[in-house]
Amino acid sequence: MKHLAAYLLLVAGGNTTPSAEDIKSLFTTVGIEVDESRLSALIKAMEGKTVAEAIAEGSSKLASVSAGPVAASSGAAAAASGDAPAEEAAAEEKEESDDDMGFGLFD
Repeated sequence: MKHLAAYLLLVAGGNTTPSAEDIKSLFTTVGIEVDESRLSALIKAMEGKTVAEAIAEGSSKLASVSAGPVAASSGAAAAASGDAPAEEAAAEEKEESDDDMGFGLFD
C-alpha cells in the first residue's frame, strides 16, 4: 500500500510516470525500506497506463463485486409476503429499542 501511495504522491507532484528509482528515492528521503517485489509488481501493473485509467479499470471491477446479503432484505421479503406477525414483531422491537443504549443524559 505504501508503494502505491508513493506512486500516487509522485503523480500528484507532476511526475506522470514514476519509475522504481523515483519511488526508492522518495522512500529513502523519509527513511522507509523498499520491498523490491512489491515495487516491481506495482511498476509492472502500471506499465502503459495512466493513474486515471487504472482507477477507472478498478472502479469497474469494484462495481461487479457483491456486497453480500442485506439484512433488511429478509424483513422486506416477509413483509411483501403479507406476514402480519412479522410486521408486529418488527414494530414491537422498534418500540422496545433503547436509542441511548441505556445511558440517559440526566440519569
